[in-house]
Amino acid sequence: TVPRSRPMGAVGGWYLQARSSSSLKASYEDWLMSYGLSISPFHMRWQTALFNRLFYSWGRWKPRFLYLWFSIGMVFGIVAMFGSVVLLGKTLMQTLTLMITEAPAVQNDRMLQVVVPGVNLPISQLTYFFTAILISGVIHEVGHGVAAIREQVRFNGFGIFIFIVYPGAFVDLFTTHLQLISPVQQLRIFCAGVWHNFVLGVASLIVLFLLPAILFPFYYTGVGALVTEVTEDSPANGPRGLFVGDLVTNLQDCSVRGVEDWNSCLGEISRKTQIGYCINAATLQQLSFPARVYRRLDGTVECCSNSSLTDVCFSYSNNLDSHLYACLPARKAIEASQVCRTNMDCQKDFVPSLCVTPSLENQTRLIRVKHPPHIDMLFVGHPMHLQYTVSLSSFVPRHNFLSIDLPVVIETMCKYLISLSGALAVINAVPCFALDGQWILNSFLEATLASLIVEKQNRELVGFLILLAGSALLAANVALGLWMVTAR
Repeated sequence: TVPRSRPMGAVGGWYLQARSSSSLKASYEDWLMSYGLSISPFHMRWQTALFNRLFYSWGRWKPRFLYLWFSIGMVFGIVAMFGSVVLLGKTLMQTLTLMITEAPAVQNDRMLQVVVPGVNLPISQLTYFFTAILISGVIHEVGHGVAAIREQVRFNGFGIFIFIVYPGAFVDLFTTHLQLISPVQQLRIFCAGVWHNFVLGVASLIVLFLLPAILFPFYYTGVGALVTEVTEDSPANGPRGLFVGDLVTNLQDCSVRGVEDWNSCLGEISRKTQIGYCINAATLQQLSFPARVYRRLDGTVECCSNSSLTDVCFSYSNNLDSHLYACLPARKAIEASQVCRTNMDCQKDFVPSLCVTPSLENQTRLIRVKHPPHIDMLFVGHPMHLQYTVSLSSFVPRHNFLSIDLPVVIETMCKYLISLSGALAVINAVPCFALDGQWILNSFLEATLASLIVEKQNRELVGFLILLAGSALLAANVALGLWMVTAR
């Protein structure tokens, strides 16, 4: 008989396949570990010892200065821990008040708000957002690392991680050394992160404040608001609209010397009633033509054809009648006219003139935008539409080869660093599980209550209860903040 070869059964095939898969997985994990990489669902991290020598050089630089520096940081961290609880409590009360009363003023007063990309954070700003988070995280961890070396705690390495889409940083310290040093030394290490975030925010604020002086050799300010972008769907987009490089100097009678003036002028125009324009009585008679007058649904009056793109209905009064309306070609009527509120504002040079006011829908405004040497732009719509669709800069290049975007990039990055680094300092200082506040609180209780509460278990119980309350407070703020942003 010819011996038959034993066929490979399903169990044997599965066994070889399993061994092959586990071997491949082990090789893959070894390869990741050799480069300091670690990958898991929604989380990827990279750790290295490449910067250890740099960290040790920083930690051993001017010991007395670093002692003073991190001692100040310790005091700040303790104050920030208590302050963060007060701030979160106030924010929670404001959020609850807003939910009950729906008062927009309360929403604007809230110092802490949940940020959701694409909802209350423009997609175009994501690069600034994630870059500022990464820089703030790195500076935060550098503080921990340098303080640890200063306190003779072994520094194992530095790393960067990405959780879902959010970047961050971390340092690896020898836990046994941390446990052996005194609570005050621990506080210097644990408070160093929030302290460095605070310093980064202050430094960014100083740069933002001094930016006109820093860029003075290349850019000048105080002459107007320079247009850097006009979106395609903007009402200011068109042959007689605004273009990149235009310098806006006036909105109505409101002088514009920079972006802040632009925003404040639009806000003032939105809050106040529509301003009028002085027109010579003879010119008014010449330009006006008969039209049917009717009321809109909101009670305002229209006297021009709905299909007209150049004519606007104006209301005015004379000595005989206080409610007169005329359909006028807007540009010819107001292009060179001075603004007014009443007919008395137009009584100059003994020329009979009347104050005519555009009769527009509620919240709609006619705005004359001056951007010399170009012809004035006439905008009809809600002022906020103009604010949201036109980007401007207060910095005007002294030379043509200079970029108009560079000051905007620096300015925007400074604002994000101020906001996010400050927020990182506040959130990390909260006495909450898994945050710096947990370790700050534990070390603070050990340093202050050791003589009052002798039993360590009792001190740990006090700390646990405070951490539980702090975690609940932070969770409530995040949950309600997300609901306010997304569900409403």
